[in-house]
Amino acid sequence: MRDGHIHTPFCPHGSNDSLEQYIERAIELGYTDISFTEHAPLPSTFIDPTPEQDSAMAMEQLDSYLSTLQRVKKQYQADITIRIGLEIDFIVGYEEATARFLEQIGPELDDSILSVHFLPANGQYFCLDYSPKMFQAMVESFGSTIRAYEAYYEAVLYAVQTDLGKYKPKRIGHLTLVHKFQKQFPCPVSMTERIMHILDEINGRQYELDYNGAGVQKPLCQEPYPPDWVVYEALKRNIPLIYGSDAHCARDLHQGREQMIRNFL
Repeated sequence: MRDGHIHTPFCPHGSNDSLEQYIERAIELGYTDISFTEHAPLPSTFIDPTPEQDSAMAMEQLDSYLSTLQRVKKQYQADITIRIGLEIDFIVGYEEATARFLEQIGPELDDSILSVHFLPANGQYFCLDYSPKMFQAMVESFGSTIRAYEAYYEAVLYAVQTDLGKYKPKRIGHLTLVHKFQKQFPCPVSMTERIMHILDEINGRQYELDYNGAGVQKPLCQEPYPPDWVVYEALKRNIPLIYGSDAHCARDLHQGREQMIRNFL
């Protein structure tokens, strides 16, 4: 029972639930191993495109985040394994800044995830999972839904292939996140070939996949990231899948997991 993707009260778009609430809820659910993977501070020259600019933890909070996790890791060591981690954004155009940050912070971490949330289009960045309204603006900037989906998978492939140094995360976050609003913005062409290529690249590098349950609860998605067929393809390649609730509040722990398990029974 492991959850490898949990957020914290340090998340500016999350909840105020304490770390203790998350931990005690995880223990109650039967988890023996959890990773806190807060959104890492964004590069200093990157402008967060969300209205409240609340996509990630501030750099000024990082030391407090690490020291607080060290405290609870020790406090609960007899009850549960707690891994100190970060969810690192891979942003096209900010590869060097990301590599420098990882070089500095890597030794402090037990776990990490590499995710794509932001895409550049026509001179501006969009947060692809922020809202249907921003997704629509992104589609309009790209010129089509197809091109937006293609750009996302190109960015994920580039994230997998890019050398970010020895502390580069080995787990790729919510591989199919671009499908979060698929009920409203369906892609009229298959992305299967692109996804299979990414899986082959992940396999060749001995990386892992975040098997993310959050999409199950999203009304315009209604499936995990990635969906079942991708999971089967990953298993064929012996790619490790680490369940992640992507919880932003304590009650979201375990989200999607029962349905994901049922699909494979």
